Amino acid sequence: MIAELSGALTRVGADFVVVNVGGVGYKVYAPLSVIADMPPVDNEIKLFTFTYVKEDALTLYGFSDLDQQALFELLLTVSGVGPKVALNILSVLPVEHLADAIATDNHAALVRIPGIGSKTAQRIVLELKEKIATLRWERRVERLAKPAEQEVLADVVEGLVALGYNRNDSRDAAERALSAVADKTNSAAVVREALNLLTTR
Repeated sequence: MIAELSGALTRVGADFVVVNVGGVGYKVYAPLSVIADMPPVDNEIKLFTFTYVKEDALTLYGFSDLDQQALFELLLTVSGVGPKVALNILSVLPVEHLADAIATDNHAALVRIPGIGSKTAQRIVLELKEKIATLRWERRVERLAKPAEQEVLADVVEGLVALGYNRNDSRDAAERALSAVADKTNSAAVVREALNLLTTR
C-alpha cells in the first residue's frame, strides 16, 4: 500500500498528475483543488495517497492533506460511491464544507455535485454523520492534547459511553474535565470530573 509520494512533478493532466520518484513515474488522480495548486513542472511535490486495488487495476489517488485523504476513504465506505464519485465530491466541496454539509444534513449541497442524486446524498449523510463527528473530534484532540492525554480522553469517552451517555456529550464532558483537572494523565480523576459535569447539567 502506497501511503505517500514525494518526488518531481513531471506532468499535470485534467484530473491527474505524474510524480517521478526515483526514476519511476507514478500517475496519481487527484481532486481539482489539488491539481489547481500544483507548482510548475519539475518542482518537488508531496501527496498523501490512497491505493485502490481491483482485479484488473491498481490506481493511486492523491491528496494535499490527511483530512482530505480521510474523507475520501470515508466516502468509499458509502454504498454506491466509488473513487470517481468521491473525487468529484472533493473537487466541488472543500473538506470543511463537505464535513459541514454531512454534519448538518445538508442534502442540497451534495445533490448539486455531478453524479450525486438525492438517494446517494441521503446515504452519504446517514452513513457518515457519526464518522465525521468522530474524525473532527480526533483532529481537534490531536491539536490540543499531548499523546498521553489523548489516550486518557479516548478511554474516558469509551467509559462514559459504556455507562449509557451519548457519545457527543461524553466527548464534550471529557474535554472539559481534562482541562479542569491538575493531573491530565489520571484517567480516574478525569472520569470523576466528567461524571460531575454530566450529572450537574
